Amino acid sequence: MDRSRRRSGRLIALAAFALAFGLAAALPPPAPPLRALRWLAAGADASVVLTHRPTECLAIPVDAQNAYLVELGRAGFRTPLLLGGQAARAGIDCETCHRGGRNNPDFDFPGISGAPGTADVTTSVLSSHRGDGIDNPKPIPNLSGPKSALKVSQDPASPALETFIDGIVTQEFDGDEPPAAVLKGLAAYVKALAPAACPVEATEPMTAAGALADVRRALLAAIAALDHGDGEAAALMVASARSQLGDIDERYAGPALATQRAALERAAADLGAAEADARRGAGSARTSLTAWLAGEPAWAHAIVSARGSLYEPRRLAQTRP
Repeated sequence: MDRSRRRSGRLIALAAFALAFGLAAALPPPAPPLRALRWLAAGADASVVLTHRPTECLAIPVDAQNAYLVELGRAGFRTPLLLGGQAARAGIDCETCHRGGRNNPDFDFPGISGAPGTADVTTSVLSSHRGDGIDNPKPIPNLSGPKSALKVSQDPASPALETFIDGIVTQEFDGDEPPAAVLKGLAAYVKALAPAACPVEATEPMTAAGALADVRRALLAAIAALDHGDGEAAALMVASARSQLGDIDERYAGPALATQRAALERAAADLGAAEADARRGAGSARTSLTAWLAGEPAWAHAIVSARGSLYEPRRLAQTRP
């Protein structure tokens, strides 16, 4: 009797193990701590690649109107909402493939890339317009390299680049037509990238302070758009700031950083009303954004000074699955 009970117990335990193992195998793998890990090439060191970024080779125009357009383009470059469709759902923006306005040799996205640093821009994974059913990934161009190496004219008098970018957004990525000023801004931003403007150092550390500075730049561009009477462009700038706050937020995982995460989430929520007000042209949008920028230093200090975030190479190396 005892032997029979022991045997039955072992069989039940084995069955439970098999059931648990089968269920575990059927579950999707856990989400990576950073979205960018989804398109990081195998063998790339995340603790280096995702804690440093290429420096930006940007020559800001002296002319105020062109400088304004460059800032619109720079912020649009950094939000997945510009591209829309599958790219927005995956968290991909222009900056994903052109880090710092350059290229991304470590980009490797399933169904889009071949070798690391390549992308198929005619794949149905991203586009219902240009999917050709052919696997033909091409090297991602360096937008900050010699202009002669780029296939589209960047002559200031030519609309070719603007037309090309419009096709990328609406055809390659199925995005909505960008606001006219943002489209002009994207072309102005790319034209303002040049080898002569590259800093001496090719890379720089990614930090919360740097990321928050980009958020502020996007909001200042939003205010400038409101001053130009362009609520649609302003709304996209606020949306860019909110998505960049989301990128910062995912670096503050874990209970020890709950306070910082809550502050970031409140900050993004506070911008939600301003985005809606900007889109409908309400005058309150400018007041809200100005107040947000004035109040940002009070809570941002705790974000920048916190230890243990995924901006730290050691912490990121410990977290990657």
